[in-house]
Amino acid sequence: MKYRLASRLATPVSEIGLGCWQIGSAGWGTIPDDVSQNILQTSIVNGVTFVDTADVYGAGKSESLIGTFLKTLPTEKQKSIFVASKLGRLKGFPDAYSYDLFRECTLATIERLGRDSLDLQQLHCVPPKALKEGKVFDWLGKLKSQGLIRHYGASIESDEEAMTCLKHGNVDSLQIIFNIFRQKPLEEVFALAKEKGVAIIVRLPLASGLLAGKYSKATKFPADDHRNFNRDGAHFNVGETFAGIPFEKAVELTDRLKPLIGVNADSTATGGATMADLSMRWILDHDAVTTVIPGASKAAQATSNVRASELPALSRDQHARLRDFYAKEVKSHIRGPY
Repeated sequence: MKYRLASRLATPVSEIGLGCWQIGSAGWGTIPDDVSQNILQTSIVNGVTFVDTADVYGAGKSESLIGTFLKTLPTEKQKSIFVASKLGRLKGFPDAYSYDLFRECTLATIERLGRDSLDLQQLHCVPPKALKEGKVFDWLGKLKSQGLIRHYGASIESDEEAMTCLKHGNVDSLQIIFNIFRQKPLEEVFALAKEKGVAIIVRLPLASGLLAGKYSKATKFPADDHRNFNRDGAHFNVGETFAGIPFEKAVELTDRLKPLIGVNADSTATGGATMADLSMRWILDHDAVTTVIPGASKAAQATSNVRASELPALSRDQHARLRDFYAKEVKSHIRGPY
């Protein structure tokens, strides 16, 4: 595992982290608690030091499971794990936010995690109006001054929202959707974030699993899996599911993408790398990225997630082909804020 430093976070973190939306069985089907604990353990053993969760994931369950796991680690090891959470969706959404609510939510998160403070608190896809008004940043700054949080940032849906956050001088991180199917942040967000030392945390690196190359148009998902109930944005931003691309079209695009990224029809390349490995390697090839937070529904996925950190960079020609493919074949199919 390799580690990266964004100056505003002040702490090097693993370039592959762990997204914990699945842990707590929140929108990805049912994952037993013992499996969740095994996923966390496997990730840490493989060098992961960045863990991302949110109070809305299982209404606090994801945070509680992480807190339970952290207690099993030696004290110094616990301190080495950088835990990021988010607020703004479980309570207050869309327009009932206040400082008191932010403090209440943050204290609850800290208690569930079993920590004295939170490494990173993030706004969780709050409405653009709240970002533009700016009070939400002032409230987070107050929590930081009180020592309840060490850093603050925002998880956002669009480049416009990202630029709004970057214009607020004290934001430490941005969490964005960025993958081969979602390349717009390359246009202006990455350069400004890098200039300001703001960490870029990449979520949905595999576009809800599409970029592992294993789905077909006949693939079915459980009723309580967002890849079933939100594929057309019925419950939240459609961009959070399959990168906002209609599922059948996304499967077609994935199959056409395979030779461009260098994998066979079975999604593997010479040397054993998989399409998922190379898709995450593509993300890591952009030096503005601080960490990538794939999820995992079993320990084996947690093990495979980290392989991208060890792979060599894709070639310049591969990057050019993937950029061209996105511009000509993918971009027009993306729905939702972008």
